[in-house]
Amino acid sequence: MLDNIRRFSLKKSIERNLQKRDISQRNEPLVYLGFLVDENLQKNLQPFYEFSKELGLKEKDVKIFTFIETKRRIPTLRNNQISNKEFTLRGEIDNQNASEFLDFPFDVLVGLYKGKHTFLDAMVSKSKAKFKIGFKDADARLYDLLINVQPSNLEITKNEIEKYLKILNKI
Repeated sequence: MLDNIRRFSLKKSIERNLQKRDISQRNEPLVYLGFLVDENLQKNLQPFYEFSKELGLKEKDVKIFTFIETKRRIPTLRNNQISNKEFTLRGEIDNQNASEFLDFPFDVLVGLYKGKHTFLDAMVSKSKAKFKIGFKDADARLYDLLINVQPSNLEITKNEIEKYLKILNKI
């Protein structure tokens, strides 16, 4: 029951965040790139850093944040990770690193997860990113661009993102 209350609060939070979104800087060129990744799809984060180098970015200009459904009991060195347990019943995020990630004004944020995902959708809606890229079956209200590929296929995903960033004159 508590999980249902949490999800309901997150949906209300998404609605509020969508109304407050500023889209005036949507056409800025790519300088800072962020990835919001579901760890069920991709555990290895190194390909994202390699992809950013291909785009001409430095590693310091790329930030990756991951979501895992329930926190593992074994210790991890990842600071940029959040679990569903770190969302309050009021739909707020109780993770300092996640709050800093979402407050950073990325030029492009890529939400790498399948379909609609209440927790990750809430994070995307709260993000201060100027341009947001998502994948098919995602909530279209959250993103400026939806790509019709499977996010689990990284090679095709990277090619499509790069293609659209060129078309949009971001790189």
